Amino acid sequence: MTTLVKTQRGLASIPPYVPGKPVEEVKREYGLTDVIKLASNENPLGASPKVLAALHVALEEINFYPDAHSYYLREALSRRLGLSADQIALGNGADGLIREVCLAYLEEGDEVIVSCSSFPVYDISAQVVRARLVKTPLKDNGLDLTAMAAAITPRTKLVFICNPNNPTSTMVTAAEVEQFMARVPDGVLVVLDEAYYEFVDSADFPDSLRYVREGRKNVLVLRTFSKIYGMAGLRLGYGVACPEVMAALETVRESFPVNRLAQAAGLAALEDAEFLRRTVEMNHAGRLYLYREFERLGLPCVRSHTNFVLVKVGPQAGRLFQALLRQGVIVRPCTGYDLPEHLRITVGMPEQNARLIQALETVLPTLS
Repeated sequence: MTTLVKTQRGLASIPPYVPGKPVEEVKREYGLTDVIKLASNENPLGASPKVLAALHVALEEINFYPDAHSYYLREALSRRLGLSADQIALGNGADGLIREVCLAYLEEGDEVIVSCSSFPVYDISAQVVRARLVKTPLKDNGLDLTAMAAAITPRTKLVFICNPNNPTSTMVTAAEVEQFMARVPDGVLVVLDEAYYEFVDSADFPDSLRYVREGRKNVLVLRTFSKIYGMAGLRLGYGVACPEVMAALETVRESFPVNRLAQAAGLAALEDAEFLRRTVEMNHAGRLYLYREFERLGLPCVRSHTNFVLVKVGPQAGRLFQALLRQGVIVRPCTGYDLPEHLRITVGMPEQNARLIQALETVLPTLS
């Protein structure tokens, strides 16, 4: 009998990322035929009709490798953002770019500053390369940029700022980011992850791309097609930074980080402003509805700048999650985000939101 090859030192201590439960799994486990998923912040409208049409055409060429550098999509984003193409990188979701950043910039013992109760992929990607995590506490359910700036030491290499933050749905303002950036030394790369920025309707949200336009060499902005564009299944994200930052990512990226279908879909998605408008309007109305209903049910929630709402349930959060599964409603428990008394609930279509509330009305009395 052979001996198992040893894994990388410390790998066993890194908790893996746990995604939301798939609809198919819940159907199998509970013998259900009708299940709705409000767990992973996907677009309930699906994808743009223009995206679906572009995918149909692109299917004819899936026997060919994709363009490794996503030339046409980078050019389209360049025109949209008013930046040069060499300031833009495409990745296998924003997650892929997060992993590339950690591979390119971190060495063993380097420090990475992240907030508690933020996107766990930052933690995992940094720990895989044996960097040291420095976690700062939340302040009023949001990131505390003052605490994050104070945590910077000569060993700090990266800071991840999720804005708006997942899972708390809060945002940091332009003034807060400006004050934070004034305290960041040149040798520290600040990654501003803006996966949900299209859902923000506050005038105080920072213009993060301004730092790139101004030539700051220690800022990287991440965005995604997964959320508002309804393309989570295609895994497409992009980063914006100065060319020197991007050159390092080029060295460590996969050979073909963005598949042919995702590139075609991304191009089509950028041309459908009407689909984005519908998504934003439906999300806004859905958030207001959920606020009212959660208040009626006595469930405190955080006012959201995203397409999900964080709800405080209390010690019964795990039991409520399981009870909702039996009702055919999937939400996201937040134990993995260090918020064990909370559930994260995606804003769905009106009928899905109503079904969620009906399910809560059914199961909440059974848990008291």
